[in-house]
Order: sequence, then structure tokens, then C-alpha cells
Amino acid sequence: MLNLTPRYTSTRIDELPTALQLFAAQSFTLARLYAGRGITAPDELETSLSGLLPAEALHGVTEAVRLLDVAIDERQRILIVGDFDCDGATSTALMMRALTKMGAVVDFLVPDRFKYGYGLTPEIVELGIETFQPDVIVTVDNGISSHEGVARAQADGITVIITDHHLTTKETPPAEAVVNPNQLGCDFASKALVGVGVAFYVLGRLAKLRREAGKSTVQVSQYLDLVALGTIADVGVLDKNNRILVHHGLSAIRQGRCCMGILALLEQAGRDPKQLHAQDFGFVLGPRINAAGRMDNMRIGIECLLTEDWSTAQRLAQELEQLNRTRRHVEGEMRAQADSIVQALANKDDSDESVSGDIKDNDNTSNDDTITQAVSTAKASNTGARSIILYQDDWHQGVIGIVAGRLKESHYLPSIVFAPADTEQIDEDSAIKGSARSIAGVHIRDAIEQVAERHPDLISHFGGHAMAAGLTLKRRNFEAFVTAFNEVMAQMDDEVFAEQKFTDGPLQASDFSLWFAEHLADASIWGHGFAPPTFDGVFEVLSFKILKDKHLKLSLRYPDVQYPIEAICFNFDNDAWDYRAKQVHLLFQLDINEWNGKQSLQLMVKDLAVVEQG
Repeated sequence: MLNLTPRYTSTRIDELPTALQLFAAQSFTLARLYAGRGITAPDELETSLSGLLPAEALHGVTEAVRLLDVAIDERQRILIVGDFDCDGATSTALMMRALTKMGAVVDFLVPDRFKYGYGLTPEIVELGIETFQPDVIVTVDNGISSHEGVARAQADGITVIITDHHLTTKETPPAEAVVNPNQLGCDFASKALVGVGVAFYVLGRLAKLRREAGKSTVQVSQYLDLVALGTIADVGVLDKNNRILVHHGLSAIRQGRCCMGILALLEQAGRDPKQLHAQDFGFVLGPRINAAGRMDNMRIGIECLLTEDWSTAQRLAQELEQLNRTRRHVEGEMRAQADSIVQALANKDDSDESVSGDIKDNDNTSNDDTITQAVSTAKASNTGARSIILYQDDWHQGVIGIVAGRLKESHYLPSIVFAPADTEQIDEDSAIKGSARSIAGVHIRDAIEQVAERHPDLISHFGGHAMAAGLTLKRRNFEAFVTAFNEVMAQMDDEVFAEQKFTDGPLQASDFSLWFAEHLADASIWGHGFAPPTFDGVFEVLSFKILKDKHLKLSLRYPDVQYPIEAICFNFDNDAWDYRAKQVHLLFQLDINEWNGKQSLQLMVKDLAVVEQG
């Protein structure tokens, strides 16, 4: 049997929170799902925009709005400085659309990650001055750590407004206004807003101020398609506030009330907007927008979200599609190399040993010839099974975050992947950039900060969240960083590194239906912080097939269900399958399979164990 952790253990209606017992009369399974996610009252599931937290609670928003109001009235030149990911792109597009409608003189600038790095750097400020001569700079999805950039802008008399959501434990830069729910001294009840959410709040408050004063304004809620996309793509925690934002953005796209760029991207992906779900923002739209910032320049992605011309939107969406294909190819090569390094390190007698090596090929060989002392070409370390930290001279910094995420998922360890900041100049004093992804229980940004505090000269820059972070250090400091990070990980309890697999328990026989699968998908906005429903149960195996040598397809029987239930387990290790299996314990999600215009219920298997052999 699988070792699973139940999200909610009660099996009787009268054991549910009183307020949820009404839901149980309609669907006991759905009531259990809500209870397992901390819902205790129906109003926590409300999706009305009137349920959003008030903007006035955001520290700094009043001053930011006042400055923007004056800038619009006085025709000051406003420059939006964004970030090069999907959150930054949607934030920039949102600012451009709303401020333009309000009558602002506004342009945008997104740093080329390969030239300027992240945030409001002095170099970006100088480029902005040279290109746009701004009176006001507004950052979106960045800026909370940009002390030097703020100083450079203010030296030229430029007003700086920072809107950001990234974590910081230090004093905020002395900008004229700083809006960030995670800054010190901000009492905004939700800390889960992503960059586009913060931008939405600032613009909504500005629109209200101008409406009350009889000035040109706009209904900012018409841009919730952008807010929903950025929130899910940036893996924002889906608390009530974010669920409301995503719900309305998703509804707008399903009704075709969204920017042409999103519709064009969905066309490229072969997806029907009417059938869109929240998860599609992260798996379908987000990667295509992110591909611009990863492989080229995010300007393409932003222009796709800004255009009002359908043919232009289609052209830009096609460019993004091609960039995403290139990204997948580069990512695949890097993942294969990373897997080779990890496999080679796992076969070393001493797994705590820091190893440098040149990975010659991707054949996953395990002998010592795989690892040589060619330190100048590649470096890697498996830090005592507490983390995976890799670097190679020819890796592409645009996809290191994706590779780190894949390593984290496959090994359930905090993973950091580094690449050269500039592939044209690689020596021991060159900068290398790392992207980190973490597991529950390891706050990756805080862990990196502990390294920085203990070794002040080791890390040049860092920032991020609990689950994702970025950092820069000199190439010569790679192994010292690995050692220092390992020391931080060694202080953590062993239980943190034991993956917990959660279940919402068994389904009732009546739940194995297309109706319930559809109802479940639309019952809430599911995602990070409001986990998609995952169930478990013991099934009789009627038949099985191995598809394309890597997917396991099952036909199953469940008690009191009068028809076979189809299940699919993608990327299954065929060597682990017991061909004599008679009964299996599955961890699964409900899905609807569409084939030749017909729909059928399908279980998406997340894990399985054979419990009886024939």
C-alpha cells in the first residue's frame, strides 16, 4: 500500500464544520475537500470582487497613487520597468494598458536578462534615461532590493515608485513610494499577491481616485485576464484574495473578453478558451510568455499582450511558440546532462564529497571516467542528499529555473542550477547566476540569506520567495557556496526531506462520473496553496497496456461502479510494473479524456502500488 497523508480524516457529515454540512448534502466529497483546505465557512469560497481586500491597507499605495495622478495630469513621462518572466510581462502590460487609457504618457523597458540582470539596476536606469528621458519610473515585479538603482534615478531628479511582491528582511529603498505587501511595516492581510496583483491594486486605487475627481479613468477589472495569468504562472499562493482575482480573469477569457494575445497563444496551443482551467495558465500560457524572457527578450511577450490587432497577435504568438520549442530543446539537453551528473555523483562512495567534473555525454554511465578533474568546464555537488547544486560552463541561464524545478520534483531536494552570466567571458572571476527551487519546509530564500550572512563576500546578489529564489556569485566561489549551503541544510530536521504525499481520501462510487469530474474542476480555483483534489483507492486490474514504452494505461474496476474505469500513468518506469498485478492502490486525480469528439472519465495516476498479484 502507498504511504499517504490524509488532508482530512473525518468520514461522517456530522463531523464536518457546521457551515460545510450544507455542502455535504450536495456532495460529501466536495465538503471534505474544502475542510481539508481549511475552509470553515461558505463566505471563504465567495468569488465576488466586493470580497477583495481593500487597497488602502497596502502600505505606500496612497502616495504611489498621488504621484501617478499628478504625473498623468502634468503629462510627465512615465517609464515602466518590468521583469523578464510572465508575472513581469503581465504586470507591464497591465500598467501600459490602464495608464494609457487614463491619459498617461507611458513607455516600458524590460531588462535583457543576459545583459543587465534582474531589477532596477543603475545600468537599467541609465538605459531608460538615454532612451526615454523619464520623469517617473515605476517598477513592476521588482525593485524592493534596488537601492543603487533608486539612487541613480533620483540623482537625475527622477521620481521612483516601486511596486513589487518579493520578500525582504532589509529596509526598503528610499523611493518616493514603495508598494509591496511583503515589505517591512505593511499590514495588508494577504502576503500572497504576485507582482501583477500589486500592480492591479495600485491601478484600481488610482482609477477610483480619478473617477471621484471627474478625471479620465478606466475600469481596471477589465484586465483581470492578465492578473489571472500572472498570478498562476508565478505560482502565487491561492488564498481567498487570489482565488477571486483568478476566478474573474478565467471567466473573462472563457467569454472571450481578454486581450488578443492570450487568444492567439491559445490558438497556437490548440486550446479552446471556453474550456480553459486555472492550471492552463501555468502549463499552457505561462511557458509561452516566459519563453521570450528565457530565450530572447521579454518585449515580444509584452507586445503580444498589448496589441489590439489580431494578425499582429497571431504573428507574435507564433514567434513565442517557436521560442518555446527552442526552450524545450535546450531544457531537454540540460536536463539530460544534469541527470548524468546526479547519477554519477550518486555512485560515488562518499556522497558528501564535493565533486568537480566534465560530463562528456548523456549515457548515465556510473564509472569514475564520467567525472574528471576538468574544473574549468563543469562543476557539481550533491550535498549529502540534502540538496542538488549544479553548474556547467555551457548551460543556458534562461532555463536553469526549469531544470532546477525538474530536479526538485524528481529527487525531492532543494535544487539550485547555475549558468554563466556571460558565456563570452568565463573565468574564475566571472559571475554565474543560479536559480533555486525548494521543497515544503525549506524556505530557500532565507536559506540563501543565512549563507550570505555567514559569508558576506560569497554571494553578490540574491532574492526570491520561500519556494523559488535567484542568486549571483563568482565562479570561483561555487564550491564554497555549496559547502556553506550544505551547512545550513544540515541544521534542518530529517523529516523535512521526507516527501509527504497527500490524499483527499477515497471517492464514493457515484463520484466516478463525467458530471462530478466537470463539477469538481469548476468548484474552485485549484492550484498552489489550494491543492487540486487528489484521491486514493484500491482497484481491481482488468487489463493494462504499455504505451510508447513509457506510459502505463489501466482498465480498472471499483466497488459498486458498474463500468470499467480507465487510468493513465505517464512516464512510468516499466521495470517497476508487475505484470501479475491483480489489485493496485492508486493515488490519482480525476480527468476528462477527449478523443474523436467523445468525452470519458479518466484517472491521472500520480503513484501506485501493487497490493495483490494474480
